[in-house]
Amino acid sequence: MSAGTTIDATKTAPAVDAVRTGQRIEDVLDRLATTGDPAARAAAEELVQALMDFYGAGLARMLHLLSTPVGRRTPGDPLAGLLGDELVASLLVLHDLHPEDRTTRITRALDSVREHELDVVDFDEETGTLRLRAAGGGGCGCAASGTTAQQAAEAALACFAPEVTAVEVQAAGRTREPTLLQIGNGPGTRTATTAGPAPAKAP
Repeated sequence: MSAGTTIDATKTAPAVDAVRTGQRIEDVLDRLATTGDPAARAAAEELVQALMDFYGAGLARMLHLLSTPVGRRTPGDPLAGLLGDELVASLLVLHDLHPEDRTTRITRALDSVREHELDVVDFDEETGTLRLRAAGGGGCGCAASGTTAQQAAEAALACFAPEVTAVEVQAAGRTREPTLLQIGNGPGTRTATTAGPAPAKAP
């Protein structure tokens, strides 16, 4: 993206009158109030507040990124900071305004959790399942490590690539059998050997 990200001019948000939109929301809430169901109105008000908080946080994040001094921005692409931010990216994807394709956005998501060392195996278009392989050793190889990696990948992909509806993480394949440790009865008798049949006892 050294030449800069190209934005598709056809993917522009429709013109919206803020005043009319606000009035429309008030009208809907008033209609709910006339139904006599306070729970329905409370739920609608909570929904409106949640959306306002979400978009307000997104706008604040955009302003923060755009106000970053030029010397501290990602070089080469003026949009890199916006497209690489989870909150901003989620808003752009939600409205089909993100200029990057799915493959690039999946890569961005995995880059944001690179400590788990996940590689893409394949993506199932029909089910929306992304299969990943854990490239790292994963310490002791506990199942919890794989679960943590999957959860981290799911959270990142939800922001950058919501087309991915399921994530499967495969453990990295072993290239050789582990060396077994034979332990003797006294000090200095511990040696690393491969497993073999037990010697026959003398008659």
